[in-house]
Amino acid sequence: MLNKLCALLLIISVFSGAPLYADSHKAAIASAHPLATAAGFEVLAKGGNVYDAAVAVSAALAVLEPFGSGLGGGGYWLLHRQKDGFETMIDGREKAPLAAHKDMFLNKNGQVIPKLSIDGALAAAIPGLPAALVHIAEQYGQLTLAESLSPAIRYAKTGFSLSERYLKILKVRAEVLNVYPDSAAIFLTGGKLPELYSILRQPDLAQTLERLAESGRDGFYSGATADNLVNAVQKAGGIWTKADLEAYQVLEREPVKGVYQGIKITSAAPSSSGGIVLIEALNILSGYDLQHSDELTRKHLIAEALRRAFHDRSLYLGDADFIDIPVKRLLNEEYAAGLRSSLRVDKAMPSELMSGEIKSQSEGTNTTHFSIIDEEGNRVAATLSVNFPFGSAFVAKGTGVLLNDEMDDFVSLPGAMNGYGLIGGYANAIAPGKRMLSSMTPTFLEDENHVGVLGTPGGSRIISMVLLALLDFANGHGPESWVQVPRFHHQFMPDVIEYEQSAFSAAELTGLSSMGHQLKPARYAYGDMQAVQLIKATKVLAAASDKRGEGKSFVGQY
Repeated sequence: MLNKLCALLLIISVFSGAPLYADSHKAAIASAHPLATAAGFEVLAKGGNVYDAAVAVSAALAVLEPFGSGLGGGGYWLLHRQKDGFETMIDGREKAPLAAHKDMFLNKNGQVIPKLSIDGALAAAIPGLPAALVHIAEQYGQLTLAESLSPAIRYAKTGFSLSERYLKILKVRAEVLNVYPDSAAIFLTGGKLPELYSILRQPDLAQTLERLAESGRDGFYSGATADNLVNAVQKAGGIWTKADLEAYQVLEREPVKGVYQGIKITSAAPSSSGGIVLIEALNILSGYDLQHSDELTRKHLIAEALRRAFHDRSLYLGDADFIDIPVKRLLNEEYAAGLRSSLRVDKAMPSELMSGEIKSQSEGTNTTHFSIIDEEGNRVAATLSVNFPFGSAFVAKGTGVLLNDEMDDFVSLPGAMNGYGLIGGYANAIAPGKRMLSSMTPTFLEDENHVGVLGTPGGSRIISMVLLALLDFANGHGPESWVQVPRFHHQFMPDVIEYEQSAFSAAELTGLSSMGHQLKPARYAYGDMQAVQLIKATKVLAAASDKRGEGKSFVGQY
């Protein structure tokens, strides 16, 4: 109870709205956890900028949402600097170990070994999040890395109370976490789920964060932390070496850009597929008047555009440092017109007609996202992940670091589906030092009057969620509406439209079925979108957190 009260007082003090300086500024932050949003404002109040706040929120989520992100994972940070219009994407995606090879998850008969790329140390790629935090702080921040990491260190030391949502996700992976003593010691109580509102303290993780704060990149990728990581992984059957950690580097990439109905779109570049698939689908849809179409036709067209864009994802997308990706062609409006020519407004095209024989292999839904913007228009959209809930479920002894299972986002067998039902080909095959393909889609939107920043977790469904929110932006709605839009999704294979219960009326379900669509209701309301907006002329800010999650959005002064 004391811990909950302290956390509440912290939030009240940060979110009071009272000016802290005579020349106070305003910002909007939306993140998947109230204490992470508080961490962002705490750092802004110290004199930090939106990029310092992004470091603080990222690190806080690594502590507060171990099921979605962490020091053992990676992500993408989309940055915009208003004074000169500079934009970049920080690629902190994980990389395959140098000993990785294309057959590492296959048996002697060439078949995928179930769960080997999902559970345990072999499933873990080399983390990128710590290096990204250092890079953003050093290149774009105004505060020291230690100042920006201080809220996360405090949360790890003093702990935080476990919510109903946290325990629901923990239950999904409890059996696997129990296999690894160091994981079970942190996240379970005597091998069982902890009590609701019990306090999770992570002293080893706090120490790892302190080493990072003190020594920067060397505090994680060399020294004691690196020794503990490599020793634990190798002892558990993994293939990490110190050379893997020493070789890891974040990259700055040019974001992908497009335009839809006058809205400028800036989104994630490869190794994420998110921006390309999003813009390609929108280019297809640009040939239709969606605003004046009936709802049945509109939803059919969206599903068909996604089918075609995801088909190209399976054929062409992977790590741009390893393969040549035809980015200009995929984003070309004339190319989209060609794809549109195969689209009938009254009938679905079976996916099997778009490709050869398809074998049935998945991408993790447990990711996290946050969005930040200040009144000048400086902004960050960041989507972070450890892939499946609680990643590989393996904690490296002495570090508190829960490792990802992002190796599953590679294609272990071309033509097979991964854990999220995504088809992939040779472009996304496993190779040493390669970044695996992702669907994470941190995105900026801008028209004459507004700037929007948004993104969401959700595996392959991220792209369709962002697309539906963007169409809502185009209809003149604000963040509170974007994050609540009922969701549906098509990803080429499996050849189904997955939908939330509120997405379609009974008549629309009948109509889509008569067009030849296969329909599958989602087992639960999915996604956890976080969005912020700036109205340019008035500098009025708005923020919204998806009610499907437990996040906190706030507009405040600092």
